[in-house]
Amino acid sequence: MSANTLGAMSEAPLFEISGLHARTAEGGVEILRGIDLTVGSGEVHALMGPNGSGKSTLATVLLGSPEYEVTGGTIRLFGEDITDWPADVRGKAGVFLAFQYPQEIAGVSVINFMRQALSARKGIDLSVLELRLSIMEWMQRLEMDPSFADRYLNEGFSGGEKKRNEILQMAILEPEIAILDETDSGLDIDALKVVAKGVQEVRSERPRLGVLAITHYQRLLTELRPDRVHILVDGRIVESGGPELADRIEHEGYERVGL
Repeated sequence: MSANTLGAMSEAPLFEISGLHARTAEGGVEILRGIDLTVGSGEVHALMGPNGSGKSTLATVLLGSPEYEVTGGTIRLFGEDITDWPADVRGKAGVFLAFQYPQEIAGVSVINFMRQALSARKGIDLSVLELRLSIMEWMQRLEMDPSFADRYLNEGFSGGEKKRNEILQMAILEPEIAILDETDSGLDIDALKVVAKGVQEVRSERPRLGVLAITHYQRLLTELRPDRVHILVDGRIVESGGPELADRIEHEGYERVGL
């Protein structure tokens, strides 16, 4: 999507999911059963739900994974229907997914991965030196060891280091919408605070960035302070509300909310 196209659609919602149904590829089991969710520019939305509710499936479908087939509904970015776009085209347009389990890529350093990704996202062929200066600044803000820039992507990284590296990618690639798939998974409280602070640092630089944070727990939301909280159960959003909804989940559990 070009900058001119985005500008022409500036009045449309940043990211809009309407009546989304999806199943596993090749006629498998339906997992998403009619998702409606709109994230406006600069908003932080949280999606919570028990295990098996479809949270990570939704994240993967939004990225355009061929593992799932959309059988109904639409996904729109600034009003543009991207439902049938492949993952690489969505990434270039500004859809970013921070994975729950970031993959290791042997033989590809962090800085070279970033250079290739940024070139694909923006068509900017930065030199390694130019990119290194930007990465070093963000690594300092994310409390990352600068030597990690030259290490193979996620190879030998701890869980917290992998998640911080995902936020580093988000900072450098400057997406329009960032989907954080259980970024808090496997993190201790100190690492969680560093990652959440990193997300807020990126938002301070790019206040129009939209965030959809998918999580089991309230502790991430305490740091991110979402505008809206949505509860996903059995492939459907059963209740939406303000941050107080996450407090109810913490005290009452999912079985007593929206059911």
